[in-house]
Amino acid sequence: MPQKLNNKVAVITGGSSGIGLAIAKRFAQEGAKVAITGRNQKTIDQAIAEIGSNGLGIQGDVSKPDDLTRIYQTVADHLGKIDTLIVNAGVYVLAPLASFTEEQFDQVSDINFKGAFFSVQRALPVLKDGASVVLISSTVNGKGIPNHSAYSATKAAVRSLARSFSADLLDRKIRVNTLTPGPVDTPVFASVTGNAEEANAMKEAMGNFTPIKRVAMPEELAAAALYLASDDSAFMLGAELLLDGGLRDL
Repeated sequence: MPQKLNNKVAVITGGSSGIGLAIAKRFAQEGAKVAITGRNQKTIDQAIAEIGSNGLGIQGDVSKPDDLTRIYQTVADHLGKIDTLIVNAGVYVLAPLASFTEEQFDQVSDINFKGAFFSVQRALPVLKDGASVVLISSTVNGKGIPNHSAYSATKAAVRSLARSFSADLLDRKIRVNTLTPGPVDTPVFASVTGNAEEANAMKEAMGNFTPIKRVAMPEELAAAALYLASDDSAFMLGAELLLDGGLRDL
């Protein structure tokens, strides 16, 4: 079968684990030259070993615009201009409204919202005209869930950015769309629980909360990201692709 991203250059922020790593691996299989970013060099190196020879890992923090400028210049120097950008880096910070701290608020907004905004803005000089940009949101961008107020708000902001960025970039024919997952089987469950047993229990509970009665696999999100990155979605602009097992609508 023909490769849908043959000789394309793709950048995935937060590409060293979870959804981002699954996307990077799928894009490499489809012929893309793939650059991933992350904050931990060891995790990046492990991810590149999985992605293969078409992978390039660059350490950096998306909440720091100067890091993003350096990242994109490194991509341009090594791989050329960017055909597709997946804005995936994010943090999942949960706490009750009454006890949510300013530090927690700054962390989730700096990475999920500010990071998404500047991940696109700082990429503009090295994005090709006609490029595809995909912002990773969350199904909670349209739901009210306890302990999720700040996180949900940042993901709603990301959904909004896809519309506004699309309008801003019409003259360059750069398409910006949102990929919106429900619960996905990633290390995020371990990050918000105390041990493996609690993480598995949370994953099972969130899976049962969906009408389809399971969490998604990262590879399912990677297949959706491939659709948005490729010419298959050429008529899709400023839109949202929802993969949440029916959680929002049923």
